[in-house]
Amino acid sequence: MSVIIYHNPDCGPSRNTLAMIRQSGVEPDIIEYLKQPPSREKLVELITQMGIYPRDLLRIEGTPYDALGLADSKWSDDDLIDFMVAHPILINRPIVVTSKGVKLCRPSEEVVSILPKPNIGRFVKEDGEIINAD
Repeated sequence: MSVIIYHNPDCGPSRNTLAMIRQSGVEPDIIEYLKQPPSREKLVELITQMGIYPRDLLRIEGTPYDALGLADSKWSDDDLIDFMVAHPILINRPIVVTSKGVKLCRPSEEVVSILPKPNIGRFVKEDGEIINAD
């Protein structure tokens, strides 16, 4: 069973999600999306599979979101996708792909619902929060 995580190693929720996947017994394919950004076509596919709008995938903090004026409702879904392709830091993370679905895993425990083996037991997140997924 293949699991893919679009990952940023500098992001706590992304690291927690990766650790939960590994605790489930799966070593995922890791795509560091800032180094290997998804193509426009792949980004559209992921958004469609998640059943969300492009605006739902935008990251605000630590990005050029404000400088680009992306809060303005004038931007179409296609425009927002173009901005994410041009500035991958705008893509919120982590995105996880499994045979059970595709999900933006924020908070990180969202990943449990799409893991092939979701019973990861007790997991302690980096901030000390305890997750029990039995």
